[in-house]
Amino acid sequence: MSLPRNTSSYDSQWRYSGSDALDTPLIPDNSPLKYHPVPSRLMSARMQDPSGSNGISSRAPNPQDIRKRRLELLYSYAPDWIIVLVIGGIFFLLNNIHGFWREFSLTDTSIQHTFAKKERVPDSGLYLIAVMAPLVIMPVVNVLTVRGWWDWHNSWLGCVLSLSVAGSLTQAVKVTVGRPRPDFIARCQPTSGSADSSVYGLASASICTQKDISILRDGFRSFWSGHASISFAGLGFLSWYLAGKLHLFDRKGHTGKSFLALVPLTGALLVAVSRTMDYRHHWHDVTVGSIVGLLVSYFAYRQYYPPLHSVYSHLPFGPRIKHHGEGYAPGIPRPSGEHLAPRGEMVYGDEDLERGSVGHDAEQHELAGTVSRGQGSAALDQIWRGPNK
Repeated sequence: MSLPRNTSSYDSQWRYSGSDALDTPLIPDNSPLKYHPVPSRLMSARMQDPSGSNGISSRAPNPQDIRKRRLELLYSYAPDWIIVLVIGGIFFLLNNIHGFWREFSLTDTSIQHTFAKKERVPDSGLYLIAVMAPLVIMPVVNVLTVRGWWDWHNSWLGCVLSLSVAGSLTQAVKVTVGRPRPDFIARCQPTSGSADSSVYGLASASICTQKDISILRDGFRSFWSGHASISFAGLGFLSWYLAGKLHLFDRKGHTGKSFLALVPLTGALLVAVSRTMDYRHHWHDVTVGSIVGLLVSYFAYRQYYPPLHSVYSHLPFGPRIKHHGEGYAPGIPRPSGEHLAPRGEMVYGDEDLERGSVGHDAEQHELAGTVSRGQGSAALDQIWRGPNK
């Protein structure tokens, strides 16, 4: 199809409005094709600067500058690491407090199961499966895929955030709810002839003869399951991580990718189910704990990675610290790729691709292999004040 000779004419069938729309091709309005224009101002800029540097220095990076800048990046995330470690410490501190002990009935068959001294997944096994396994597997996946040190940092920080939040929430709820476990009567070892109160029809821990206070205290911590929440927090994060790297939701429907991404969740499910087999938890405890752990894992994942439907789901978000001047930070290699274009060039963001438009003047990136945080990447004080303040 050739261009019309009269550039000032207009045909309602075509997306063309004359000589002022030099960047607009002849594409029918009802065409399913999406159009990503390159404005003429950028085309002229590229013609003036064929190298594409747009005035940004492309000198060879200095190893000392790179090392210094990377330390600055890590130091900027030191508060994050301190917070997640403190939250994780709360998990262990709450385990030692007395907590609330709920009244119970000696005739309640749901708490009359056998006390299993040997668990299928003990605490040490849980830490190995839900904590160590993701922290080891994710760097391996990193080396096999994007090979980026910032992805390694974000994956560990996000995983530790997920585990610490899920663990602390779980312990806080356990010690405040005080629900008896399915094996509570066996733990309690009531005195001979004990019976429920004739007034209220319930009994309290005062009838228990258990000498090991830790066994008795742990008997009141059934809701919700810590094994379930922590396993889904750690392995759930690993599942999201694999799904992002494999582009699971690229609409191509590869069964192999789905299977790989679901393997960690299957492991978490088996850990959760084992708690009912050992009579450590009621099914309600395991169900709620699994849901909480999975939700927390996705919350943590999205702090450092784009959504799974993103065309850049395999990349982490870029660092949030301010850039040095208008150009790239000294010594930091210029990133390559259309999704890492420097300021003034086009960046094909997720929202742009969805609505068929292109974003301009996108945020600069200091690290290759990262994704812009988008509109919400400004400092909180700037967001609160607004653009005109």
